[in-house]
Amino acid sequence: MVVGAGAAGLLASLTAARAGARVTLVSARPLAETASYWAQGGLAAALARADSPALHLQDTVTAGRGLVRRSAAEVLCEEAPARFADLQALGVRFDVDGDGELALGLEGGHGIRRVAHAGGSATGRRILLQLSAAVLEQERIEVLEGVRVRALLADDHGRVGAVACDDGRVVAGRAVIIATGGAAALWSRTTNPPGSYGSGLLLARAAGAALADLEFVQFHPTAVIGIPGREGFLISEAVRGEGATLHDAAGERFVDELEPRDAVARAIHRLLARTAEPAVYLDMTAIDPARFPNVVAALRDAGHDPATRRIPVSPASHYVMGGIATDLDGRTTVAGLYAVGECACTGLHGANRLASNSLSECFVFGHRAALAGLGEPTPPPAGTLAEPPAVDLAPAPSRATRAAMWSDAGLERSAGGLRSLLADEHPLARLVAASALAREETRGAHERSDFPATDPALDDRHSLVGAGAETPTLVEWK
Repeated sequence: MVVGAGAAGLLASLTAARAGARVTLVSARPLAETASYWAQGGLAAALARADSPALHLQDTVTAGRGLVRRSAAEVLCEEAPARFADLQALGVRFDVDGDGELALGLEGGHGIRRVAHAGGSATGRRILLQLSAAVLEQERIEVLEGVRVRALLADDHGRVGAVACDDGRVVAGRAVIIATGGAAALWSRTTNPPGSYGSGLLLARAAGAALADLEFVQFHPTAVIGIPGREGFLISEAVRGEGATLHDAAGERFVDELEPRDAVARAIHRLLARTAEPAVYLDMTAIDPARFPNVVAALRDAGHDPATRRIPVSPASHYVMGGIATDLDGRTTVAGLYAVGECACTGLHGANRLASNSLSECFVFGHRAALAGLGEPTPPPAGTLAEPPAVDLAPAPSRATRAAMWSDAGLERSAGGLRSLLADEHPLARLVAASALAREETRGAHERSDFPATDPALDDRHSLVGAGAETPTLVEWK
């Protein structure tokens, strides 16, 4: 069973099917309409002659601000080139230069060009379309589109082995892999589609799984603001990697555009707070529009030509580093249940995700989880499964919750605002606030105005919310 048809879910399904398993893939959205479809970043991997997994690892650890789980980062950096080759074998065509060599991009936090794109900033679209086609052609995969999972069901021994769907079906498997994406749409200003509010995290928690690092939420520095029809549209970091610059309202540059995302987003946030301006301005007028066709087309469709005019941007909630706690094969703390992609937390990203490591994560850990899941026992008999609950375990956030998350758990937090969120109606909002309260320091994407320094005693200490707990404990991961 695979729940979610983004990059991680599709790759996990294909991996399991090619290993001989029968797979049921459940997707609330039609294939190729998930958040991964809109991913403008590329796939980070040590593919250049001058690059190596060791250099990729070094940049990942540096970006993560003392909180990267090194063992997870080593797995990603060592295995990403092989998963890149898998995608090529599936027919994904990555961009090449005039000499036919792979065209690798430079993004913030990377010390070398190592980001592969497909169709410029349309990478997610290209990869998802190809993977979706491969899934539909694979006779061992049954796809249930437009179906929402209501609950994960365990047998008499507490092993998760089935899902209850909103159309009344209960489908069992030897393992359940959650690949439902992240929770950035819990915040009112976001680059994510409305469905990205952490439903998979809540389903896993209801089944007894632990969650981790929920306080670490990456705010992308350059999301469009003030252009009707394009609010929150993400301008890829690769644009800055190719030379685009950021300017204040007076036209002055104010930040090193290639610093890691947390640093750039915070610089913009502070400037806007100080000046009361609504936006800063991204200048990509010197960049060939053909390098980023979907960015240019989307803005031109809205009446704004980025080839001649600077783009108004400001930070928006983009990626949650935390999620369902897993080991390096995607296993959660509940037998039979796995999680991969943005809904999972291996500790790979630490306190600040290195740009374009997320697509690589989907493929590396989706592959590993699918193979590990094949070793689980056979599916449980229907009569041994618990009954699905009548209540909605993963409700969508209200407008009030999303506004409160932006104001009280946004780029800058303090104890007062976070405590007010502890009474919010949404369960995940409360857990994010509790996790942010427990981390009394500023680190990476988590900034506490009342604790502005980083506490070295919290290096490698991850916040873990166990089954039934409302407050996290800080544990060490290696």
